[in-house]
Amino acid sequence: MGAKGTLQGFLGIRVGAAAAEEQPSPERRSAPTGPADAAVSRDPGTPGTAPDDTDDLRRFRFHRLIRKRSTLAWGGIPTVVIAIGLFFPNLLLMLVTLVLGFLITITVCWSKADSQAEDDFFVAYAEERGLTRTKDGSLPGSTPLLRKGDQRKGDEIMEGPLGDGISGRLALYTYTDVWYDTSGRHETDYHFTVAMSDVPECRQSLPGLYANRKFGFRVFENLEDVFRTKERVKLESEKLDDEYEIFTNKDQDQDFLRQLFSPTFIVWMTDEAPEKFAFELEDGVLCCNVWGHKRSAAELDGMRGAASHIAKRLRDEVREGATAPSA
Repeated sequence: MGAKGTLQGFLGIRVGAAAAEEQPSPERRSAPTGPADAAVSRDPGTPGTAPDDTDDLRRFRFHRLIRKRSTLAWGGIPTVVIAIGLFFPNLLLMLVTLVLGFLITITVCWSKADSQAEDDFFVAYAEERGLTRTKDGSLPGSTPLLRKGDQRKGDEIMEGPLGDGISGRLALYTYTDVWYDTSGRHETDYHFTVAMSDVPECRQSLPGLYANRKFGFRVFENLEDVFRTKERVKLESEKLDDEYEIFTNKDQDQDFLRQLFSPTFIVWMTDEAPEKFAFELEDGVLCCNVWGHKRSAAELDGMRGAASHIAKRLRDEVREGATAPSA
C-alpha cells in the first residue's frame, strides 16, 4: 500500500507538472515570439515608426511584394511555363530559364519596393512637419540657380513651415543642359535640394545677394571680376573667403552688408551650415541650396533650419536698419 501510494503520488506530481507546462502564463502569452521589430508596424502612418530616410522601409516593402500572390502570378508561373514549354526536356536550359526568371522577378520587386519606400518617407516627412506635399511640379525662376539649364523640374515639393516663424518651400530640384552634336542629342542633369522663402522686406535694402561655394582654382578671380555685372564682397574672414564667393549689386550699401555678416553669422556659415551650403537672394526671394537630392529627415531638416535661420537674420537686420534713424 505504501509503495502503491508513493507511485500514485509520484504520477500525480508528474501529471500536474505537465498540465502546468501546457498552461502558458499570461506574461508569456503576451510577449512577441518573432524578431524584435516584427511586433511593431512599420507603416509610415503609425506613431513612433516614421522612417528616417528613403531606405528605411525598402526591405519591408520588398518582403511584402515578394510574398504577394500577384507576384507569383506575373513572375513565377510564367517563368515555369516558359522553361517547360520551350526547353523541355533540356534540363540545363530549363534551369537557366528558371534562374533568370527568378532574378528578373527579384529585380522588379526591389525596384518597386525602392520607389514605394521613397514615397512612404516623403509622405510621412511632410505629414509630421505640417507640410503640403506635391510629388512633382515646377519651381518659379526667382534666382539664378532656378533659371539655369534648358529644362527644369521640381520633385517632392513641400510647402509650409520651415521653422522659427518662417514658411516656404522645400524641394528636390533638377536642371538639365541639352546639347547636340553629330551623335545626336545629349543631356546632363544637375541635382540640388533647395529651401525657399519669401523675404519681401529685403527688396529695397538688399535686392541681390549671392553666396556661392568656391570650387576649382581661382587664379583669374580678379580678371573675371572686371567683366562681372555684380560686385564681389570681401569680408574680414579668411575662412569665409576660402569657402564662399559672395556677390551683390554694385550700388549696394556696404554698411548694411557689414552689419548683416556679423561675426556670429560668419561662424554659422562656415561651421554650422549644411555641408556645401549656398544661398541666393534676389528681389525678396531667398533660395538656399546644397548639391544633390537629400533623402533623409536629418538632411532635409538641416535645409529647413538653414533657410529659416538666414530668412530671420535678413528680416532682423532690415528691421534694425529701419529703426536706426529714430533711435
